[in-house]
Amino acid sequence: MIDNNNIPRHIAIIMDGNGRWAKERGRGRTYGHRQGTKVVKEIIRFSSEIGLEALTLFAFSAENWDRPKSEISMLMRYLDNFLDREIKELVSNNIRLLFIGRQDPLPRYLQEKMKKAQALTSRNTGLTLVLALNYGSRQEIVDAAKKFARSVAGGEIDINSLNEENFSDYFYTVGLPDPDLLIRTSGEMRLSNFLLWQLSYAELFFLGKYWPDFTNKDLEAAIRVYQKRERRFGRVDVAPESN
Repeated sequence: MIDNNNIPRHIAIIMDGNGRWAKERGRGRTYGHRQGTKVVKEIIRFSSEIGLEALTLFAFSAENWDRPKSEISMLMRYLDNFLDREIKELVSNNIRLLFIGRQDPLPRYLQEKMKKAQALTSRNTGLTLVLALNYGSRQEIVDAAKKFARSVAGGEIDINSLNEENFSDYFYTVGLPDPDLLIRTSGEMRLSNFLLWQLSYAELFFLGKYWPDFTNKDLEAAIRVYQKRERRFGRVDVAPESN
């Protein structure tokens, strides 16, 4: 059992392995993404039930545009279906939905649905579900730097006042706590340009399972591992000197 008094505030997940999972079963990549979508729904529900404050899912990276057009179109359709079918459930379960990443070149109709979904769930006070869509961490850092530079040029802020804390206010994730725990499925052990700034002190958990095989029990296992780790944030615990 997990310790309910030591739940991470924010968990980020790189949902990797849909295509390989499908290939091993002699199916197309579309089948893997479809199964992966079912897992997403279960993990959202479970994260809300255990009292997680924020859950960020890496849904579509800025680099994913290099994939076959048929696969990209299918992923956009899955997002469209999610927005059509799941928003009522998010509202009824007090879940707030946010999107991070650049909206262009996402289809215009999706951009409108994303705005509407965020507005419909904006007053919810439970789990904040963050979907990283057309997201890349390096581009986020560049966008934050540009936004800060515009503030300086407009006389809104003194350049010398910039520090790590207030620079975070220019990121897509403003207002959210940094992730305490990162989970990546499929056995790959890299961050893949995901939340590089925000993950500075996160605990990392890599799992060999592909995303379509990921379950609530796997999430519990990752949380248990997190709860056993000592988080020092660069500090060293010094024992008090004896007299």
